[in-house]
Amino acid sequence: MIIDATFWVAISFFIFILLIFYFKIPSKVIHLLDENINSIKKLVDDSEKLKEEAKNRLAEKERKLDGAKSEIKKMINDANDDAEKQVIKMNEILHHQMDVRKKNTEEKSRQMKIQAIRDVKNASLNIAFESIEKLMLNSLDKSKLDKIYNQSVDETKLALQKKSS
Repeated sequence: MIIDATFWVAISFFIFILLIFYFKIPSKVIHLLDENINSIKKLVDDSEKLKEEAKNRLAEKERKLDGAKSEIKKMINDANDDAEKQVIKMNEILHHQMDVRKKNTEEKSRQMKIQAIRDVKNASLNIAFESIEKLMLNSLDKSKLDKIYNQSVDETKLALQKKSS
């Protein structure tokens, strides 16, 4: 039998294969691969859990944000309602004050009118008394009496015109 290099390569290959099986290299490789697969699966599961947790937190934050938006909208509406009520209240107060001032002005005007009438009456009485006094001092002559009467009427008219202007 001729032993050539091919024979020795074949023998070496079989010894190599036997050593691999003797030291259980394939099972160790399979075990290492299974461990790697398991760790990768664990990482994938953990990442999915984290993804779900992130989704839950995002949904919770969005609910809180929606709640805050609705609360802000409610606060704005309440503020607008309060502002409208304040405007209405201030309008009512203003109208009431204007009515009071109008009544006070009308009362002052009425009092001034009454006082003006009193002043005119007093002036008329004073003129009349002065006329009577002049008549009594002068003689009771008819022509003098007419002259004094006309003069008194003219004086009364002048005095009334001065008071009215």
